[in-house]
Amino acid sequence: MKIMTCPVNGARPVSEFAYWGELRAMPDPGTATDDQWADYVFCRNGAPGMKKEWWCHTPSNTWFIAERDTALDRVVRTYLNGEEA
Repeated sequence: MKIMTCPVNGARPVSEFAYWGELRAMPDPGTATDDQWADYVFCRNGAPGMKKEWWCHTPSNTWFIAERDTALDRVVRTYLNGEEA
């Protein structure tokens, strides 16, 4: 069984979590062009490597960021938004 560590609830089975996508900077809504929005919404970097991703521990509805090596399918660390340092 795969285990993921929730920053609030500790180590839990991965079946308790929902993946919500790669953490990416959103374009400025006031100045972004249609092409910039289309790139943000539809284009993803699928290359293997280190990614920052949004995850949710669904039983507690705890949203957090996981740094994950997608080449090795390994979670390096997890933390709440705003606790990057």
